[in-house]
Amino acid sequence: MIQVDDLTLSYSGNEILESVSFTINSKERCGLIGRNGSGKTSLLRLLVGQETPDKGTISFSKGYKLGYLDQHIRFSSKTVIEEACLGLKPDEREETYRAEKILFGLGFKEEEMDISPQQMSGGYQLRLHLAKVLLSEPDCLLLDEPTNYLDILSIRFLTRFLQEWKGELILISHDREFMDSVTTHTLGVHRKKVRKCKGGTTVFFEQIVQEEEIYERTRANLEKKKAHLQSFIDRFGAKASKAAQAQSKQKMLRRIPALEALKSLYDLDFNFHQRPFFGKKMTEVKGISFGYRDDQIIVHDLSFAIENGDRIAIIGKNGYGKSTTLRLISGELSPQEGEVRTSEQVSIGYFGQTNIQRLNDRATIEEEIGAANTALNLTEVKRICGQMMFSGDTAKKKIAALSGGEKSRVLIGKILARPCNLLLLDEPTHHLDVESIEALIDALEEFEGAVVIVTHSELILKRLALNKIIVCHANRQALFEGNYEEFLEKMGWEEEGSKKKAEHELPSRDDRKKKHEELMARRARIRPLENELRSIEKAIAEKEKLQGEERESLVNPSLDSQHIQNLLKSTSRREKELQMDYEKYVKISEELESLKKDL
Repeated sequence: MIQVDDLTLSYSGNEILESVSFTINSKERCGLIGRNGSGKTSLLRLLVGQETPDKGTISFSKGYKLGYLDQHIRFSSKTVIEEACLGLKPDEREETYRAEKILFGLGFKEEEMDISPQQMSGGYQLRLHLAKVLLSEPDCLLLDEPTNYLDILSIRFLTRFLQEWKGELILISHDREFMDSVTTHTLGVHRKKVRKCKGGTTVFFEQIVQEEEIYERTRANLEKKKAHLQSFIDRFGAKASKAAQAQSKQKMLRRIPALEALKSLYDLDFNFHQRPFFGKKMTEVKGISFGYRDDQIIVHDLSFAIENGDRIAIIGKNGYGKSTTLRLISGELSPQEGEVRTSEQVSIGYFGQTNIQRLNDRATIEEEIGAANTALNLTEVKRICGQMMFSGDTAKKKIAALSGGEKSRVLIGKILARPCNLLLLDEPTHHLDVESIEALIDALEEFEGAVVIVTHSELILKRLALNKIIVCHANRQALFEGNYEEFLEKMGWEEEGSKKKAEHELPSRDDRKKKHEELMARRARIRPLENELRSIEKAIAEKEKLQGEERESLVNPSLDSQHIQNLLKSTSRREKELQMDYEKYVKISEELESLKKDL
């Protein structure tokens, strides 16, 4: 168990965390979320003793062991397998099969077991570091963005591993789909405090919205009441006949708490600017092949078309040609065989890692975004900067001083500066926080042109209405027409093994009998569930009506503070009841849908 009490942390007089308290209980797996710069990584460093708080305490159960995946990687062994085995207990380091299981799951190949860790890319060094942490079998895993540089198959392996993890877990990740699939609770850093709730990120954000709405209504109501009392005091305070009443009102005024107005939290809020495209086919890729060396072809005889409105994902393991394919489509690379034909009407907005590296470090944010379209005036450039959360003097910061997430937002701003009709996006969510990723997905859903995206995020793959998927395998690329869930159902990942039953395999008589019995059982279950659903709908309607009436009462300036507190407690309690009703309603609806699906 971990107990944090009254923790405060400041950097250069700027308070990051203020009076933070929470507990991590046995077997709780917690997702840690918050805006970039809100103190998430600092909190993990406090837990492992790499930072010292200004005040407060952190305590652990006796003999409690932490396993921390940080960003500072150091290796001491000659080979990958020897380095990984350092994560095992000293008397278990001969059990190399345990290390191999984790390494293979994270994308290592058998032939890579004996190479030096120093020769590996930064992404694979991070995976090796992660393998050591997992093998150390701590009581609590502290993972800071463990999916960075992992491909989609490695993320799926890590997901299954963490779902079976028996100890505690604190996980920072920009990938909500991944986080919600492995966690039982959410810890959120919000306005310098840490809040904890049972459930996923959606539950947390709903609670925050509700609390801030109630807070603001309460503050406005108290301000009205204070103004009313002050008006009476100012008007009658000097009159002898009203002096006693004025003094009484003055005492009441002092007892009313002063609630500060909440400061605005800036979010990304934008839409990509659409350039019209008159026609259907935007780009045609015909039989292209490419390799960085003649003896190592990465893209093999790939053909497909990009049509107006398409949503295309390029997926696969790292090193199988995803980013290379995108660079060939953009014209940044030329195919060694075949051709890429792009209509003259096409205007490309390209987000790629090479583009981020090419940002001018000496330029300001305003200058870099303005350079993307010299026809824009300063007001228009400032507006785009504001949309990217660079308002006021912040827009005058140099590119060299920006974090990875800030540079990603600058690159999105450069795309916004020029109207386009084809978006080419290579891992656009790296370094963005959860709220910024949601804003990006919303903007992509609103965009009327075509989108081709390389991503390892199953959240994005499921949210975007994909109609084509290019699946990159070790020695070939394959085109699948359909969305991601259809891909998983009909094809699945070769590396995870085929789950499909042979089409020619007919069910036996016993199988048919069993299926009939299951069908009858489903029909018998449907009517009670429908009745229960109607009952819940009625209860929700009644509670929502009461909730609305009580919230209307909150703005009544004649209410005293005790009445307000009673109303707040009542609405808060009913909100929790409604949340439980909504969850039950969704659960029963999904069960009914599942039961009716095959009838």
